[in-house]
Amino acid sequence: MASLKTPSLKTPPLSLSSKSLLRCSFPNNIRFSRSQPQSHRFLIVNAAAPGSFSKKPTIPTVPSPTSSSSGSSSKKPTVLVAEKLGEAGLALLRHHANVDCSYNLSPEELRVKIAHCDALIVRSATKVNRAVFESSGGRLKVVGRAGVGIDNVDLAAATEHGCLVVNAPTANTVAAAEHGIALLTAMARNVAQADASVKSGKWQRSKYVGVSLVGKRLAVLGFGKVGSEVARRAKGLGMHVIAHDPYAPGDLARVIGVELVGLKEAITTADFISLHMPLTPATSKMLNAEAFSKMKKGVRIVNVARGGVIDEDALWRALNGGIVAQAALDVFTEEPPSKDNKLVHHEKVTVTPHLGASTMEAQEGVAIEIAEAVVGALKGELAATAVNAPMVPAEVLNELKPYVELAEKLGRLAVQLVSGGRGVKTVKVSYTSSRADLDTRLLRAMITKGIIEPICNIYVNLVNADYTAKQRGLRITEECIHLDGSPECPLESIKVQIANVESKFASSKSEAGAEIKVEGRVKDKIPHLTKVGSFRMDVSLEGCIILCRQVDQPGMIGKVGSILGEENVNVSFMSVGRIAPRTHAVMAIGVDEQPRKESLKRIADIPFIEDLVFLKL
Repeated sequence: MASLKTPSLKTPPLSLSSKSLLRCSFPNNIRFSRSQPQSHRFLIVNAAAPGSFSKKPTIPTVPSPTSSSSGSSSKKPTVLVAEKLGEAGLALLRHHANVDCSYNLSPEELRVKIAHCDALIVRSATKVNRAVFESSGGRLKVVGRAGVGIDNVDLAAATEHGCLVVNAPTANTVAAAEHGIALLTAMARNVAQADASVKSGKWQRSKYVGVSLVGKRLAVLGFGKVGSEVARRAKGLGMHVIAHDPYAPGDLARVIGVELVGLKEAITTADFISLHMPLTPATSKMLNAEAFSKMKKGVRIVNVARGGVIDEDALWRALNGGIVAQAALDVFTEEPPSKDNKLVHHEKVTVTPHLGASTMEAQEGVAIEIAEAVVGALKGELAATAVNAPMVPAEVLNELKPYVELAEKLGRLAVQLVSGGRGVKTVKVSYTSSRADLDTRLLRAMITKGIIEPICNIYVNLVNADYTAKQRGLRITEECIHLDGSPECPLESIKVQIANVESKFASSKSEAGAEIKVEGRVKDKIPHLTKVGSFRMDVSLEGCIILCRQVDQPGMIGKVGSILGEENVNVSFMSVGRIAPRTHAVMAIGVDEQPRKESLKRIADIPFIEDLVFLKL
């Protein structure tokens, strides 16, 4: 028996850890790759406006499909590298693109240059705001952040403009964790202060007595890639490690030997606190006056995450009040900090100039990782490090690929059945599957792409699909019909229904006549159309299709085939769907070439053919 349920389609909230920015509902044993192989690309199709024919006197023309010149298709994209990048990454970029290395650009210079670039790579200093995306004129397709944090990139503006944002979250993980431990130990033993004292000619052993780490409780706030690596190393130093991150996987914590606790317990019981979360509205000034007031007296704090997660004025007061014994800071709210910054000059604070990722190995690794992600995105691949699009592991994408193609083509076909192609506001998508945990975000995005692109001069991709639908007042609802059986096949079928529109092909309406309805499935990894309205059929969704509504009687296939043969139009397939013999039927004819409008008119004039529509996929 099939049961009906509506899946949860909400995007998970941002986690404290950078790792969670990539997390989605896939099994934990699936590994992410940096970029997907070329066979997994999504191609951007320029669809010509479809034509339709009926017994009515007006016959719209079918314009030729837009084609690009061979020169433009082979032209390399241009990548602007706005901050220094390792040579290995630059070499990889130059193999695939024209690379413009222009450093220390002013905001005005960046806006001028970006209009001529397909991709932009930055570190943390360059602000990629809304004005940058608007100045690109739609050409900018990907922004690469050479590092983890993306607080210098306006993600909302990027998404609205269909621009993918990718980062490099793995290559500098060890470097950042090592620097966190270095600051932790240097702070505990007053290394920086003692060094400065000796170099000034003093010898003050008693002044710089430190504290031991063994047996002390360390609270790691943000248990992602860096936070978990810090925890591993702190365990090796004999510390008792707890962690707070509402989205951290419990199995990882158990393997490392770390206890996951609530925020209140973490900050009230810790001897040391180490911060490793991204800067988001939820984490901004997370350690504020209220938080400091709850901490153990004499707590020590390390921050190698983002300066904005600490209220710096509140920290200064907590240091002076004795609540915080020491702090070690690699990051600041304003970088570089002002010369009169009170924390920089505080005797209980150890500071470094944002050196978390500054090792030779990490710099090269970050350069390669971000170059691979940007090149992959420019090829149309889905980078596993994207931060403003639902992520799909390579293995899952490979499995879903034919269903993704099916989803886009069903959307493209359905909208071409709408009279005038416009006025589409309500779409219902039904997925039939034996998998209870089916993630439909990618499929929904491609259906949206298929519906919007043929009728609007708008580029739609996985990044901006939901935003574009919302802006155009397009409401897409989804349901999953669960089938009992083996979950080996991710999907049995997809059905797309467009409500409250006029149809240019009457037989595409559902049994109740309330909406246009098309249905399809994947057979042998090829998308197939299996139902139009109430008429069943089985044709591959490729090239061009002619749909004819006719009175079911002998000779109709031959008459249509003869006209196409006389017009030198090659037929690739033909299928007839009917409800009962000698009533009405729908003939689907696949053709390799786009017929002339006169050819379609001849078919429409055949006796007993009541309606005809030409569709281009």
